Amino acid sequence: MEIPARVPEHGFGKLNLDAPVQSQVEWKVSDQPVAYPQALAEMGARAAAIAEDTAGEQVWLLEHPPIYTAGTSAKDADLIEARFPVYRTGRGGQFTYHGPGQRVGYVMLDLKTRKPDVRAYVRDLEQWLIETLAQLGVKGERREGRVGIWVQRGQREDKIAALGVRIKRWVTLHGVALNVDPDLSHFSGIVPCGVRAHGVTSLADLGIVATMADVDMALKQNFKKIFG
Repeated sequence: MEIPARVPEHGFGKLNLDAPVQSQVEWKVSDQPVAYPQALAEMGARAAAIAEDTAGEQVWLLEHPPIYTAGTSAKDADLIEARFPVYRTGRGGQFTYHGPGQRVGYVMLDLKTRKPDVRAYVRDLEQWLIETLAQLGVKGERREGRVGIWVQRGQREDKIAALGVRIKRWVTLHGVALNVDPDLSHFSGIVPCGVRAHGVTSLADLGIVATMADVDMALKQNFKKIFG
């Protein structure tokens, strides 16, 4: 179904709240770790092309070499030990770790043709992770006042997935990171997302045997349910 040629004004420029959702999202999967500056450059270029209507929406699944990234709310005190390269980035949130064994999903969607509501978009990202984890046998949950997806483990709660977003010209950048089987000791160099009272976990840490291909399949299937 095509977007109408004439788009009514809604106070935010030419946004059509009733526009049909474009469902032809391209999926890109990188088999080898991608350097963070390269990923940022490629993601930014694709997002700009989407905004100019010269490229379609895309979800890019990848891994990074071990790095720490600092969001716009990151506090210097939460960088305990710079064991790996540290990158300041324009996404929301605080410090997080990326590395082998963690599936990163960079989501580049055009909210003008979907729903120009940032809060609703973030909640959809959370739901995408929750349903993906459920398919893999893990109960992931939101927590009030805490970003990310959490797993209850007896008397403690551990974080299994992170998210951070940036919106530019109503096109989304950055996205989610799901811990499949990373080296969890690498998180010790930071206070992940500024939360000191809780730990981190992964599918492997929870006893879930899943390959990256298994995770990718679950992500793709549940993305379609949430985003079309």
